[in-house]
Amino acid sequence: MADPAEHREEEEEAAAAAAGEDEDTGAQVAPIVKLEEVAVTTGEEDEEVLLDMKSKLYRFDKEGNQWKERGTGTVKLLKHKETGKVRLVMRQAKTLKICANHLVATTTKMQEHAGSDKSCVWHALDFADGELKEEMFAIRFGSVENCKKFREMVEEIAEQQGKNEEKENEEVSSTAGLVEKLSVTETKKEENAEKEETPAEEDKKGAKE
Repeated sequence: MADPAEHREEEEEAAAAAAGEDEDTGAQVAPIVKLEEVAVTTGEEDEEVLLDMKSKLYRFDKEGNQWKERGTGTVKLLKHKETGKVRLVMRQAKTLKICANHLVATTTKMQEHAGSDKSCVWHALDFADGELKEEMFAIRFGSVENCKKFREMVEEIAEQQGKNEEKENEEVSSTAGLVEKLSVTETKKEENAEKEETPAEEDKKGAKE
């Protein structure tokens, strides 16, 4: 029969050994694989977020003559900090795959979806698939308020873009008119210079004779 004292000593030694495993030895173990930080770009770094909402997007399939779900995720209105252009971008949740990607133009018109006051419909030249394609989209929000906010903001941006284009056209026309005026002035100066030279040339001819 084992001695109780010896058994107790063995238990104490085992406990001490286990405690020793948890002690900090001060040794530093280098990781086997070193992971470096990778900068992830979304293409949205130079843009300001005007709107960010959860929604579900649909695309109208012309061949099948029916609406097809494009994705569920977040729709954003992004304004470029330099150009002032605003684009609509929607990405699928989790995968972040782009569902819609197009500029909000003066021709962008939001219409209420028949039968649903939480949805609206519009046409756009979309670049989500890597090439410009004319698409008809429908988007559905969780509430009537969110749908109204989205629609009103898009319409406001489209109107502002129209004003900006008119201003740019006026500036181009003004610049063109100024250039034309300067050109006419330069032409007149050249004509006057030629007229001034003519009498002198006649004097030289008279002296030779």
